[in-house]
Amino acid sequence: MSEPLRVLVVEDEPVAAEAHATYVQRVSGFTVAAVANTGQQALRSLQAHPIDVVLLDMNLPDLHGLEVVRAMRAAGHTADVIAVSSARDLDIMRSAVSLGVVQYVLKPFAFATLRDRLAAYLDYRATHRSTGEVGSQAEVDEVFAAVRPTRPAALPKGMSEELLGRVVSALRDADGPRSASELAGELGVSRVTARRYLEHLHDSGYATRRSRYAGAGRPEVEYGWRS
Repeated sequence: MSEPLRVLVVEDEPVAAEAHATYVQRVSGFTVAAVANTGQQALRSLQAHPIDVVLLDMNLPDLHGLEVVRAMRAAGHTADVIAVSSARDLDIMRSAVSLGVVQYVLKPFAFATLRDRLAAYLDYRATHRSTGEVGSQAEVDEVFAAVRPTRPAALPKGMSEELLGRVVSALRDADGPRSASELAGELGVSRVTARRYLEHLHDSGYATRRSRYAGAGRPEVEYGWRS
């Protein structure tokens, strides 16, 4: 049995870092070698530990993720990079591709999303470990496509990627915390639906949750984006 691939998790938000590390440990064939909260910590970790894969947040407090990748390559580190980010900027995605980032995973993501990406990467490593030459364009296409799974990862039953993206955008761009009722009104969905998505974001570590007290009566729960 081969040794598991060693992963460096780079994430500045402690709750998300813990969640990502837990996700990685749950996938057979991978182990967490180190966790870093800044770009500089990530570069020091690469010097201190043998790393096969970097699970890299793009929005770090000291360096942008793309800067971390450039510094990695300049220092001779050859670990593959899987970017994770809430940024939906196409220019950043194109730059990531040009720097050799093998996958780009949008936050927030469920365990199934990362599991499928890591499984595809493991298959890629196992299938294309040998050296030599390819014999056809089809083989070239197979090498480049192997690391990117084509089927979408499953969200919890009854949830959709499209509505999750709308909830994320609304909460992230809001001028303050929102209750499920308020967000439901903004998005044109039911309060129950809005609450389910907000609870999913909270459980995944991307949203805060607290009680809002406004006079007598039962307090209302409000949610905020965890920046």
